[in-house]
Amino acid sequence: MPTKLVVDCSTGEVSEVELTAEEIAQREADAQAFAEAEAARQAELAAKEAAKESAKAKLAALGLTEEEVSAFLN
Repeated sequence: MPTKLVVDCSTGEVSEVELTAEEIAQREADAQAFAEAEAARQAELAAKEAAKESAKAKLAALGLTEEEVSAFLN
């Protein structure tokens, strides 16, 4: 069974306590929420990178050099 450390700051005593069923359920829910948020963040980063590459290609198609495109986007 998963455990947690409990530290009494006034005495410095450290004890290891088993998690309750509610704490385990909350830990699992938190892990799932984090995984979903991380997947959304990664998808957003990929979409931004794809949009940037698309913009570069469109500017190059207009006849701009790679240096001009880089200067424009940075």
